Amino acid sequence: MNSFIGKLAVALAALSLATAAHAQDYPKRPISMIVPFAAGGTSDVIARVVAEEMSKSLGQPIVIENVAGAGGSTALTRAARAEGDGYTIAIGNAGTSAATYTIYPKLPFTPESFLPIAVVAKTFGIVALRKDFPAKNLQEFIAYAKKNPGKVNFGHAGVGSSNFLICKSFVQAAGIEVQLVGYRGAAPALTDAIGGQIDGVCDSAASVSQAIDDKLVRGLVVGSTVRLATLPDLPTSAEAGLPDFEAQGWNGLFAPKGTPPAVIAKLNAAAKTAVESEAVKKRFHDLSTVAPDSNEHGSEVLGQLVTRDVDKYRKLLADQKDQK
Repeated sequence: MNSFIGKLAVALAALSLATAAHAQDYPKRPISMIVPFAAGGTSDVIARVVAEEMSKSLGQPIVIENVAGAGGSTALTRAARAEGDGYTIAIGNAGTSAATYTIYPKLPFTPESFLPIAVVAKTFGIVALRKDFPAKNLQEFIAYAKKNPGKVNFGHAGVGSSNFLICKSFVQAAGIEVQLVGYRGAAPALTDAIGGQIDGVCDSAASVSQAIDDKLVRGLVVGSTVRLATLPDLPTSAEAGLPDFEAQGWNGLFAPKGTPPAVIAKLNAAAKTAVESEAVKKRFHDLSTVAPDSNEHGSEVLGQLVTRDVDKYRKLLADQKDQK
């Protein structure tokens, strides 16, 4: 027995040394960052901005891989099945990493399938209309929707996405019935709103603010407590008369379960350096997005957000449980 225990101790020590050596050498090759949506949407834009700066700290490129489908669960299935060596990470949000467990109850992964790395951005949800929609402000829109139940349609980035949650929060707060149309990402939904194929979109300021500024679509309301510097004329939900509409979200980085703590620490440090850089801060400002506060950099903060939002959206999306 003593011999077995001794051999086990030696094996565990060797494994610990190997893990430490791996972490010390990490990364030795490019890292893949899985984005759960098509190129051009909020998560994709934020991922590319942050990845570029993280690459500088890590000394290796971070390659963006867009994997659209099923509100992000296709991508996270791939991420969950990846080897936990630090060379595959994913960006997620409240939709893909929390609400999805209510919407798709038979997923091949759970929150425990991932290790949180860091919060990298805080986002603000906007509802925007095609530019020729007859309602000119929020109250007119709500009145129109109530007179025409089920006839207004809003696009979003797929059931389970953060944009879908913006739609659900808005519809619930406004007490209206609209058709929600899922796309494979925010960009194609916005394209159809610009072209007039749908009445509007629920989107993050990061991907829709430029289209509003260019008058390609008309901003209706931002689910924030303060106006956005990039869209100073867009009223907050309280100013527009709908204070219950709250749509302030987050984006975070995750690694597959089993990724060594030292590797998580390196990725966390690189993410912190990235979001504190002037390059990212400037780009985030242009995107109406903000970096996490100084007390929000720890990986445990992201873990707490996931736990909180799994419960939050289980309540909000009770009527969506059986939808696929």
